[in-house]
Amino acid sequence: MQRQTESRGSSLETKSSPITPSQPNFPKFSFAVITVNSKGEEVTRETQEAEYFAEDLGNDVSLEMVSIPGGIFWMGTDDAEIERLVKKFDWDGYRREKPQHQVTVPPFSMGKYPVTQAQWKAIAALDKIDIDLELDPSNFKGDQRPVETVNWYECVEFCKRLSQRTGKQYRLPSEAQWEYACRSVNSEQLTVNSEGLTLAQWNEKYHQPFHFGQTITGDLANYRATYTFADEPKGQYRKETTSVGQFPPNAFGLYDMHGNVWEWCADEWHKNYQNAPSDGSIWLNGDNNRSPLRGGSWNYNPFNCRSAYRNSFDAREDRNYLNGCRVVCVFGSE
Repeated sequence: MQRQTESRGSSLETKSSPITPSQPNFPKFSFAVITVNSKGEEVTRETQEAEYFAEDLGNDVSLEMVSIPGGIFWMGTDDAEIERLVKKFDWDGYRREKPQHQVTVPPFSMGKYPVTQAQWKAIAALDKIDIDLELDPSNFKGDQRPVETVNWYECVEFCKRLSQRTGKQYRLPSEAQWEYACRSVNSEQLTVNSEGLTLAQWNEKYHQPFHFGQTITGDLANYRATYTFADEPKGQYRKETTSVGQFPPNAFGLYDMHGNVWEWCADEWHKNYQNAPSDGSIWLNGDNNRSPLRGGSWNYNPFNCRSAYRNSFDAREDRNYLNGCRVVCVFGSE
């Protein structure tokens, strides 16, 4: 996992630390983790390893699940950064990301990629549990592109059928699981007192807007790169989804966490984090007609693809060619 050792605005140095296995005897895969400065210039490249397992969905289609170690993190965005974003981008929706709060997340596994169209077809062909599923709902066709034009209820049905087929417990991620997995910062960095840091100092040192660091570029993710977040150059606006895994992963080995498609979360929508759970669980008792969407999409500006950004523009029953999903697998009871 990535361990950052210098403050924002200076060159970054990283060290590797081992990922704690969440389940025994899983194989590992290697990948390169990249960090960039505010100009989008690569400042570090480190080889990391993560554990995973694969589900055979039939017809040469598999689903790779990456082990995510448990840990503690600060969810959301600090007040000073929120006000900076509100002023810079002239939108008060960033206040949904407050108050910043500490969350303890147990180990789980998460899809290495957003659910692909091939994976969707394989599971949608199985027997119905609650609702019907279209085999091929997506606007942008391609087996290795993410599935989109699927609503929240259809993604939940996908998880139920996948669970029934595999005998494991699959579901959509909680919003806390999603943000923790996206940030992919290890627990050593998350205890403010371990280095004698104030929370403000810790935010400056570790709480970057993107898992890549201070910004993103069109070479790192699929989004509307004709807009910029920091001092990076403008890039390509592709105007469509791209096949999963084309861009570098984060420090947990997850791909496409920024851009490509918005990803549905399991929680009910809450307008901010007042009284949010601190255990990484699914947050209910909110607006049960809406759920958070995370990660941004091919059609969105970089400031809305940040790790902390929360969206609720679609009701649960709405289908949109910007929206897809990613699954998690939890071991034991929740």
